[in-house]
Amino acid sequence: MKLTYAGIPEEFAKLEQAKIVLIPVPYDGTSTWQKGADKGPEAFLEASENMELYDIETGTEVYQQGVFLAEAVTENSSPEAMVDAVHQATKKYIKKNKFVTIFGGEHSISIGTIRAFNEMYPSLTVLHIDAHADLRKSYDGSTCNHACAVYEASQNTNLIQVGIRSMDIIEKTVMDEDKAYFAHDMAVDDTWMDSAIDQMTDSVFITFDLDAFDPSIMPSTGTPEPGGLLWYETLDFLKQVFQEKNVVGFDIVELCPDNKEKSSNFLAAKLYYKMLSYKFMNDATEDNYDNAYDNTEHKKNTLKFTDDDNY
Repeated sequence: MKLTYAGIPEEFAKLEQAKIVLIPVPYDGTSTWQKGADKGPEAFLEASENMELYDIETGTEVYQQGVFLAEAVTENSSPEAMVDAVHQATKKYIKKNKFVTIFGGEHSISIGTIRAFNEMYPSLTVLHIDAHADLRKSYDGSTCNHACAVYEASQNTNLIQVGIRSMDIIEKTVMDEDKAYFAHDMAVDDTWMDSAIDQMTDSVFITFDLDAFDPSIMPSTGTPEPGGLLWYETLDFLKQVFQEKNVVGFDIVELCPDNKEKSSNFLAAKLYYKMLSYKFMNDATEDNYDNAYDNTEHKKNTLKFTDDDNY
């Protein structure tokens, strides 16, 4: 892995001063079609090094808020062990009062990230942007499969699904269709953005599967589906979410890099940086940052999961 995110100067990359933590998870243990998502974090970081760090739209250089590149989570002995390792790493940095972001890897990593955020924030909304419903209770003998990425979230959080255009009929028994925005409806009804945001609680975690994008702009993903989101409509939606809600963290998954097609890597790099820019666009870089974890602010939700680990 690279020494610093996007090659930023060391002064902006130290954990103590950084507002943002980036955890790479190069895992591809349960994908069922094209393999290669384990190479996603490296390709994303390489593209980020070649990206301009001034964001024109917001007029900011968000890297100056500080981005700490954490040690990658490389546990791959089993899907369950990987999910536990991601959960532990994510929670560790939430407890340091950081804005925690995760880059996969395939979508099963999000079981661990969502579990951590749900323990730390009450009344959490999970905004799931994806081509696939990912609502199977188990798949291929595991509840920690990429096809099960948001099943647990559907049971324990306020799950909002956007961009869905591929699912198994069994997933209809789990899905809350009032909170699912299907791609074919979104194409003809531009009220979906306001409707989705209206159904969110204040605290929002975003899990973004890159196959939500149309393959015309994001071909390098494990299971591309036609009829997806385009760039500016996606940014418009994300910007509104960041402006109107308290986005507490996010993950991006399913970059499956292709040596002959680099534009997808750059799209992923740009998306990550855009999301950070929207989060911190109104924060001055010289603002002092409190690294002390405030338990009264986050209110651990101990009813849903046991929390007897030391961090």
